[in-house]
Amino acid sequence: MADNNAPVFQIQRIYLKDLSLEQPNSPQILLEQSQPQVDINLSLGAAAVADSVYEVVVTATVTTKINDKVLFLIEAKQAGIFEVRNIPEDQLQAIISIACPNIVYPYLRAIVSDVCTRGGFPPVLLSEVNFQAMFDAQQAEAEASAKAAIASATGPLSH
Repeated sequence: MADNNAPVFQIQRIYLKDLSLEQPNSPQILLEQSQPQVDINLSLGAAAVADSVYEVVVTATVTTKINDKVLFLIEAKQAGIFEVRNIPEDQLQAIISIACPNIVYPYLRAIVSDVCTRGGFPPVLLSEVNFQAMFDAQQAEAEASAKAAIASATGPLSH
């Protein structure tokens, strides 16, 4: 007989949610010999999709420019659906913000590299991401904001 209160963490599905490649200045920009400037932005989103089921999406936006003209722009959204059940509430956000993105992110890295190559460019290799450090920084920032809001609402303390 299974313990119905046992913690559950299961991958339901990993999938590519959205993908776009734009080369707005091709073919002229392809004749440029300058070294391109690469800008990479990552973002993370999560939402409950059913009882104890969450979708986690990691998005990469890669913009490559030569002399302020876009060479190519890739936006890729890699997602996963995870069942997270019987986990203490204080641990749930960490699982969704750390464990789930750690599972999804390698797929995103492969997709971005592959799309660059298929677009006729050298692959852009996304660096490793420490989702634990990102989560800790967000928690510290939220805590500092909350303390600042309380301090400004109560005014200076006098003895």
